[in-house]
Order: sequence, then C-alpha cells, then structure tokens
Amino acid sequence: MSTEKKPLEKVCLICAKGSLEDVYASLVMANGAVMEGIETNVFFTFFGLDGITKKAMNHLHTATTGNPAMRMPGGLPFPTMLGGLPGVESAVSSMMRKQMEALDMPPVDEFLEMITAGGGKIYACKLAVDMFKLKKEDLS
Repeated sequence: MSTEKKPLEKVCLICAKGSLEDVYASLVMANGAVMEGIETNVFFTFFGLDGITKKAMNHLHTATTGNPAMRMPGGLPFPTMLGGLPGVESAVSSMMRKQMEALDMPPVDEFLEMITAGGGKIYACKLAVDMFKLKKEDLS
C-alpha cells in the first residue's frame, strides 16, 4: 500500500438542508474545489433543493431554534426559546445576509453561476423534485 499523497481529483457534495448556512457551506466548498481545478459535483436533495429553486434560493433563512452553535452578537449563547418568537428568525437571517454581503459573498444564484461557469455540475434529486412537485423550470 502506497503512502504517497495524491492530489484530490473529484469531489461530490450533498446539500440536504435548505438553511442559509447549509446551502452556503455547500456552495463555498464547491466553489473552492472548482477554483482548485477539482472535478466538482453538487447534489441537492430534499429541503436542500431550496438552494436551487428559483423562488427560494435568494430567500433562505437561518434556523434559530435547536441550533446549539447559534450565538448572539458578541459571542453570547443564543437562547433557544428566543428563536421561537415571531420575527426573530427573519431578523437573524437578515443579519447573516448583511454580514455575508460585507464579505463580498455572492447571492446563491450568482454562486451557482460561478460554479457551473468553472466546470462544476449541479444536480437535483429526481425523487425529491417529484415529491415537492417541482418542475425543471422551477430550478436554476
């Protein structure tokens, strides 16, 4: 068995959750792989389909309940009960988007264009597309 390290040639990422942070995690990793010349495939399934659904892709939210890593500005833990209050998820999502814009992170549709323009491939799970009654024209 050889211990020689070989460069990564292919990567397949699976996005199964439609939250802002989950979709962006897939897109950031995919874009990084494409930029390194790695053959890149991104598979969107179940709620992750929101990341490639035209109506939803640029309106993703950050889950505020049940997220133990959620922090308030300044690093204080985010109380789970607070996340259930009306408007909190929307406000947190808006804050996240503003921070991402400040870092020049492109919106989802632009990120997808960058990935495909660089040779990356995007796939939608046929089962999930049928289950959510989506059509090809609903997807980016």
